[in-house]
Formats: sequence, structure tokens, C-alpha cells
Amino acid sequence: MNPYAGVVSSLRTAWLAGKTRGAEHRVSQLEALGRFLEEQRGPILEAMASDMRKPPLEAELSEILLVRNEVTHALNSLSSWMKDEFVEKNLVTQLDEAFIRKEPYGVVLIIGPWNYPLHLILVPLVGAIAAGNCVLVKPSEISRGTEKLVAETLPGYLDKDCFAVVTGGPAETTQLLENKFDFIFFTGSAQVGRGVMAAAAQHLTPLALELGGKNPCYVAEDSELESAAARLVWGRCFNAGQTCVAPDYVLCSPATQEKLLPALGRAIARFFGPEPRESPDLARMVSDRHFQRVRALLGSGHVALGGQTDEAERYIAPTVLADVQPSQPAMQEEIFGPVLPIVTVPGVDDAIAFINSRERPLAVYVFASDSKVVQRVLERTSSGGFGANDTLMQMTLLSLPFGGIGSSGLGSYHGRFSFDTFSHRRACLLRRPGLEALNSMRYPPYSERKMGLLASVSQVKRKGGCSLQ
Repeated sequence: MNPYAGVVSSLRTAWLAGKTRGAEHRVSQLEALGRFLEEQRGPILEAMASDMRKPPLEAELSEILLVRNEVTHALNSLSSWMKDEFVEKNLVTQLDEAFIRKEPYGVVLIIGPWNYPLHLILVPLVGAIAAGNCVLVKPSEISRGTEKLVAETLPGYLDKDCFAVVTGGPAETTQLLENKFDFIFFTGSAQVGRGVMAAAAQHLTPLALELGGKNPCYVAEDSELESAAARLVWGRCFNAGQTCVAPDYVLCSPATQEKLLPALGRAIARFFGPEPRESPDLARMVSDRHFQRVRALLGSGHVALGGQTDEAERYIAPTVLADVQPSQPAMQEEIFGPVLPIVTVPGVDDAIAFINSRERPLAVYVFASDSKVVQRVLERTSSGGFGANDTLMQMTLLSLPFGGIGSSGLGSYHGRFSFDTFSHRRACLLRRPGLEALNSMRYPPYSERKMGLLASVSQVKRKGGCSLQ
């Protein structure tokens, strides 16, 4: 028997009993999740430090504060989210009720990654709880400290009939995915995402895939280079670059590269001091394998800034690679480290063509003082999200959906979008049992007269004229 069949069956029993459907249960579990964040703050920070020496401020912001905001927002909004959404009716159904009911999928699986090991399981968990689902959580085995914390502590806060945590590596995840779930939420690499999608297809299970990709950043010649450099360094080095929406490479003209490099150097020195290795504000690679992978990318182009490494500490200095060629290794995979390649292009149209020649990324960034340049990049590229004159910040807004497109992901979440992702929108029409004479026109025997009557009461008519110029 599959080793996870029992826990999945137990969750399904709770789901079929309707235990998670009521608003009171949803509120109680969201409040419990908020208590977990408050009461386990110290252990959370310790786990982040043990996993990748994540600076306390970065851990507090990304793993606690942003998740707490999601919990609070869901508690503030749950009653309105759960309400039936009444819709327009045609003439035939004017006396009836037509609405969309948001229903939970049932038993859902959340598989988290290692780079933000708490945030990226708890934020989707907020949406799954708010939508009324039973949930099985699988944290990453790579971030061992956080995995242990979640497995040993989180179940003590939530209803054990409706929520469970399982641990393990790739073999265990493969066995887990053999079970039938009603929805799967996966965050991780595109390679693993394909396997998750294939497993979901065996049961025709809907899913959301939050993947990654190489996020381009075009820096125009008229940019405020000092602020652009600071925001680029911060976005690239936050969590030691192990961030799916980090700027992955810069596109700019050769002249802009020449002016940008010293500005980047000043930002690195201002943030991390003359010896970044000694700074308490720079995290480390999560594992030896990831350290070795990122270090191997340093041979692309030439090292203009940084480049120092220490395998014993899994330390990689904030590094800028200049004059990188599109065919070189640093441009063939998502970097996921504090390394920023620069690829030179003549101008904005060439940058747009370069972006569009590659897979659609999770984010596109542009730095430009001219709003027309910003709009040109926005209108002529495609990505999960877009940021102008900053990096990462779009994902902090609960009012914006977060997710990819194409190879960078499928589906979105954050705020209301999380609730929608974990909800089935059920179409409901409640008709009156009487007034049968009004239905006679749709019954056989058919006639041209009946067709005319049906068209007159059912047809959607165009309003006004075309407003496009």
C-alpha cells in the first residue's frame, strides 16, 4: 500500500464530513496560523539561520511579516470572498436566481521549495484554508531546519483532522503524488514541475505551478543609475539571490554598462562593506550542490565585480559578470545566486527582441526615466509580472496576482487570488418549478416560430458602437 494513502484517506473523511466548509472553522484555522507565526518567531529565525544564514531582517520580512499580512487580509475579507456572486440574467431567467458559488476543491496538496521554505508553503496554505479545503503540506527536504520546524510544530496549531504535514525527498514525493488529490499547488523548478504535472494528469487533477525562469532587466541610458544600481543589487542579493523573481540578467548598451558597473560596485560596498564575506546581511547558498552549480557560472563573460567564493561556508560574493554572451552558461539557466550577468545590446528594441526570443519569464524589469520606454517594454513583452524602476516589490502587493506564464508557471495567488485559486467556481441556476407554459417554446416539436421566440429572449445584443480609433 502507498505509505501516504492513510493520511490522504483521513483528510478525505474530514472533507466529506464538511468540517472545513463553515466560515467559523476557516476563521479559527487562520487565527491559529497567525498564532504560529507570533509564537514561533524565534524558532523560525533560528531555522532560517541554520538553513542558509538568512539575515534576521530578510527572514522577518519575507517569512513572517508578508505571511502575517496574508493571514490578516484573509481574515478581514473572508466574509465577502465567500458570498455568492450574483450574475446577469437573460429574459428567460428573469424570475430565477443565477449566481456563482465559491466552493472548496476538497483535499489539496501543497509542495513547497527550499528558498523561502516557510513563506512559500504558508501563503498558499492561507488561500487553501480560506477557501475551505483540507490540506496536506510537503515542505522541502533541502531546507532541513525549516522542514523540521514545520513538521514538528505546525500540526500543533491546526485541526489535525483537516491538515497534515509529511516530509521526505524526491522518492517520497513521487509516492505522494500517486495518491488522488483534488488540487495540487507546487512551487519549484520547471523540471520538477513537469513531473508534478504528469502525475496530476493521471488523476485529471487541476493544479497551479509556481516555477521560475531568467528574469530580464533592461537598463536604459537615461536611467538614474545610482538608484537603479542599488535596487538591482538589493533585488539580486536578497536571500543571496535565491529568489525566483530576482533580476537574473541585465540588458543595456555598452555605454550604459560602462557607467553602470561603478554604480553597482558602490551599491555593493554600501550594503555589505569592503569585505562582503564578513557582512551579517548576506545569506549563503543553501547546499553544497547549489554552491558548486552557481560557482561554475562565474566563467561566463568576465568578472567585473566580486567573484570570491568559499566552499566551506557556501559563500559567493555579490558578483557582476560583464560582456556575457547569450550562449554562455550563465545565460542558459536560472542563476539563483548573488551573480548578475550583463549582456550588451544596442538599444531598447534589441532588448525587447532578445527577451522575446527566450522563454517567457516570471518577471520583466526595466529602469528608465522616459515613461515611453517603460511602456514600450511593457506592451511588447510577456511575463508573469512586470516592474519598472525597481525589483521584487510587485510581489509585496496583495492586490496583485503573483504567478508565471508559459514555462515560468501556471496559475496565480496572493490575497484574493489565493482564495480564487483554491476555489471551484460553481455555476448555479435556481429556477422556479411552476410557470411551465413559459418553457413550451423550447420543447419539441420544433418550429420556425419557436426559433424566433427563443432568439428574441435569449440573444445577446451589441451595445453601442466600436470605440477603438
